[in-house]
Amino acid sequence: MQKLLLLIIMINTLLFSSNTTDQQTRIEQQIKKEMEREKKFAREQTFYQGSEYDLSDSEVNPDSLELVPDLEIQDFDMDSVYD
Repeated sequence: MQKLLLLIIMINTLLFSSNTTDQQTRIEQQIKKEMEREKKFAREQTFYQGSEYDLSDSEVNPDSLELVPDLEIQDFDMDSVYD
């Protein structure tokens, strides 16, 4: 009985140690990915700066909004479906 208990303990320690190394390698890989993303962001920093862009072409003319028709509300009644 004691030998079986010792065998189980040894197997669990081996599995636990391999699990921690797997976790450590996954953590290191994730850190490397995030560092690469940060480097990419630093290179493209000018792309993410919105103050350098002229977005006046995308503005909507308030006078043209009067020409857009109002949409009527469609009452979607589902009561008759369940009868």
